[in-house]
Amino acid sequence: MILQLPARTLDLSAPMVMGVLNVTPDSFSDGGRYAGLDAAVQRAHAMHGEGAAIIDVGGESTRPGAAPVSEQEELERVVPVVERIRRELDCVVSVDTMKPAVMDAACAAGAELINDVYALRAPGAIETARRHRAAVCLMHMQGQPRDMQRSPQYGDVVGEVRDFLAQRARACEAGGIARDSLVLDPGIGFGKTAAHNLRLIARLDALASLGLPVLVGVSRKSLFGQLLGLPLEERLYPGLATAALAVWLGAGIVRTHEVAATVQTLNMTKQILDARL
Repeated sequence: MILQLPARTLDLSAPMVMGVLNVTPDSFSDGGRYAGLDAAVQRAHAMHGEGAAIIDVGGESTRPGAAPVSEQEELERVVPVVERIRRELDCVVSVDTMKPAVMDAACAAGAELINDVYALRAPGAIETARRHRAAVCLMHMQGQPRDMQRSPQYGDVVGEVRDFLAQRARACEAGGIARDSLVLDPGIGFGKTAAHNLRLIARLDALASLGLPVLVGVSRKSLFGQLLGLPLEERLYPGLATAALAVWLGAGIVRTHEVAATVQTLNMTKQILDARL
């Protein structure tokens, strides 16, 4: 399976790692550590050296209860970082945003992938992605970050998430975005209970059956705190185990804060999967 970017193609026959770069003061896991330009770019260099094929730059926290950020503030946080990374590193830069204006400016600065928790539902988002020929990750989220965890409810979480993402993929194709430029993300932790998250991970094959690359982000998730009683700084091992199972069940991209450990885990997972052939 491949992912078509504006001027190159990513081969997803082996799972790839997307490194998380939050340039925000209030991210749930590393808020403020990389808010400065030099610190953010230094972190990007470190993740690239550890094996991240994609660096995902986000300027607005989407943790549960997070307050919205103004368009101008998000632009000021994100665009200089994207420009520097593209100038200094040979890696794919992704922009993690819901705002079409930020998508537009970040892609003009060199971002090749739009990672949107709102699945390009904002007015003008599909047109912006099409104009830049950017690849797009469509994520499922019930509600908004500020209220998504208040009382998430589903009749059939797997079926509903799958149907939503299939519908958004069709909308993108109808809007002129190539199918081979689309990625799907079930949105673990975004408007789901622990039981919903477990079910989605266990049935990731249902999402993979749509025939598009699947991205999974479970790094440091509150899921591990709820089920295992672990604080944020002790969630590495369950995150790695879940990432390995996600790849086994069809994920092609894993989004993570812990790049080096995840790269090693996925390398080993791929070798075991290859030995089955």
